[in-house]
Amino acid sequence: MVASPSRLLQSGLLSYSRVRIFTWGFSAPHDVSKVPLMAIYSTLKERNFHDERLNAYQTEQVMDQASKEQVIESSTPNGTKKGWSFLKFCVFSALTGGVAAGSYATYAYSLEEVEQKTAALRNPTNYTVDGDGSIFDKMQASLYNAVVTVPAKSIQLYLDLRKSIEDHVKGFTEPSSEKLLPDILPIDQHKFTLVLDLNETLVYSDWKRERGWRTFKRPGVDDFLEHLAPYYEIVVYSDQQSVYVDPIISRLDQKGLIRYRLSRAETKYVDGKHYRDFCKLNRDPSRVLYVSGHALENSLQPENCVPIKPWKLESDDTQLLDLIPFLEYVGSHKPADIRTVLQTYQGCDVAKEFLERRRKHQRRWSEQKVQGGFWKWGS
Repeated sequence: MVASPSRLLQSGLLSYSRVRIFTWGFSAPHDVSKVPLMAIYSTLKERNFHDERLNAYQTEQVMDQASKEQVIESSTPNGTKKGWSFLKFCVFSALTGGVAAGSYATYAYSLEEVEQKTAALRNPTNYTVDGDGSIFDKMQASLYNAVVTVPAKSIQLYLDLRKSIEDHVKGFTEPSSEKLLPDILPIDQHKFTLVLDLNETLVYSDWKRERGWRTFKRPGVDDFLEHLAPYYEIVVYSDQQSVYVDPIISRLDQKGLIRYRLSRAETKYVDGKHYRDFCKLNRDPSRVLYVSGHALENSLQPENCVPIKPWKLESDDTQLLDLIPFLEYVGSHKPADIRTVLQTYQGCDVAKEFLERRRKHQRRWSEQKVQGGFWKWGS
């Protein structure tokens, strides 16, 4: 009895790929089930023989390729390998040393100091050989010039790159101009400059979810500005953006008593904080006062500061009104250097200390007046 391909498939003795191998040559009308079993086995045996030959050929090709690579690798001289390795090591060491030296120079020295210390290296003397020199001398001169030129070019590249980076950073950390204010007007030549902080000094900005941002005026701010405008050139100097400062000042100062407005772009950025730099105001520092709720914390010249209590919506606050007598006295008497005056108030509440000193002065003056009148009457 002859086994049909379908039965061989069902029994697992023959796969579909093997059936396709020996059935593709038969014509469609023939019945595959009538093919003798020996023909099937012969075809399978022949197919297996061809597969074994193919696998042996592929294995032989792989072995030949591996042997060729081994021959090529073994034909490379050991000296060449060591030379390339040494060259790579030298290049890596030079780059590492250059980066380390540049990092240390950036940390330890300013750009001007680096330029001074490397002036000789950046202008090396070229070694030249006359035309009658030997080939060895010419090669030696070329090698020397190359060895000297590479460090010089590297240092110059470092200086150019550092200068470019520092100039770019300076645009964010330094005030926008060396003169933040224009020259003082002739009508203000006799006045001192009163610099005022904005947030928590003149106003307070508060945010709540149900209404968003709102800005509140400090009690007495209108009287403060109106009373001191005849004595001072008033400037608001804030560390906020101008888009925040300008609308608030426009609504706060509808009478135009504030002469100038300065914002974050005019501050100096140091260690993550914005500072007011009064040396760049284009005003005499001996005639500048700075009033702020954070005066000693956000200015670079504490000797010009008049600190007051920060305002955070206290309804009974009178800090601005209490400070008017002191500022009026300074504006009318015009001391030679306000910094020496403020130094005597260091660590004190300026408004209260001034009132106390004025009481003592009035009391002493009254006593001297009475004593003078007594001696006049007695005489």
